[in-house]
Amino acid sequence: MRLILTNCSVLGKETRDIYIADGKFCEAFGEADADRIIDVKGALVTPGLVDMHVHFREPGQEYKEDIGSGSRAAARGGFTSVCCMPNTSPVVDNAAVVRSIVKRGKDVGLCRVYPIGSASKGLNGEELSEIGLMKEAGIVAVSDDGKPISTAGFMRKVLEYCADFDVPVLNHCEDKSLSGGAMNEGPVSTSIGIRGIPSASEDVMIARDIIIAEYLGLPVHLCHVSTKGGMRMIREAKARGVRVTCETCPHYFTLTDNYCENYSSNYKMHPPLGTQEDVDAVIEAIVDGTVDCIVTDHAPHHQDEKEIEFSLALNGIVGLESSFALAYTYLVKTGKITLDRLMDLMCHNPSDILKLGRGGMNIGDDADLAVFDIDNEFVFDKNKMLTKGRNTPYDGWKLYGETMLTVMGGNITYEKLC
Repeated sequence: MRLILTNCSVLGKETRDIYIADGKFCEAFGEADADRIIDVKGALVTPGLVDMHVHFREPGQEYKEDIGSGSRAAARGGFTSVCCMPNTSPVVDNAAVVRSIVKRGKDVGLCRVYPIGSASKGLNGEELSEIGLMKEAGIVAVSDDGKPISTAGFMRKVLEYCADFDVPVLNHCEDKSLSGGAMNEGPVSTSIGIRGIPSASEDVMIARDIIIAEYLGLPVHLCHVSTKGGMRMIREAKARGVRVTCETCPHYFTLTDNYCENYSSNYKMHPPLGTQEDVDAVIEAIVDGTVDCIVTDHAPHHQDEKEIEFSLALNGIVGLESSFALAYTYLVKTGKITLDRLMDLMCHNPSDILKLGRGGMNIGDDADLAVFDIDNEFVFDKNKMLTKGRNTPYDGWKLYGETMLTVMGGNITYEKLC
């Protein structure tokens, strides 16, 4: 497709036209040669977003989500690249499963789907997965997400082995001997009678991984960091040169455990929502550069698994279709960070950490972009989501930054523009 987008506010800095041909950004050509011309009317145009932490549930749990529905949700959120965690059924611990996910993502063709392989076979934390073969098949990292990489000794083995293959290691930070509850441990959990999870459960694992990474001189990436203590340790580790990177999610800078008072399982996630002090610390870490990436941890579940008693409901919320709007509304529009910083968090840094090569908008780069309306408020409606899941806490929230258009590889993958 030969496509012209006119009146584009590119990263909010300049208004110009964008030309796309053969899947690439290209030099200007005449309107008569275009298959389509779209006037975006001054809307914000950014590189296609990159989410390095999603759960598309395929293979094996397609009743919750599949690569098709997940890709549609990603496109609606402005994402052109997503990285799928391996806690599927079967687990992504061998090259055959990796190849099937890669093929399925290409067949769907709505976003770039990058598999993440499991660090251990069956996510059991005992035996290394086929990491070299999985890299040849297409993984971009390893993780046992959904579970932590179990012991310090096994974590060392994973880091050292993956270093030989230049494969990033991502860890879900949880000391399971300290966890076991259903929400953050504190005054709210006590008042509503729900067993709590201490923030120390996350902090102990963060400390462990920092110590091992520092000792080995190898990089480690820490998933969905949510606590004040965790952010402090990561900040201090970075200052002394430890090769640690981290991510957080919109729910950790917009929600506190107070929201759990109504027992709605849409506020049940892992790590659990923290206190206002934790939220403030996450925002501070985003502002000062401690946080490298904002991810969704998109975790769709069937309503039968969520719309039940709080303590029994599964952890997780969907996030691909609300993530940019939440980040823009609560971080950029409030003046806490710049749009450029948001693009680093939601595009360039995750691409760099996983070596995806995404985020360029120069002539010859793959034509991945998103168009957002940042001037007009909209009401987020869960019934309009394209994911199979409906487990979002943001239904009815008034936000800025609705996705108007997404283009991946020169093809329109989502469009709201008239």
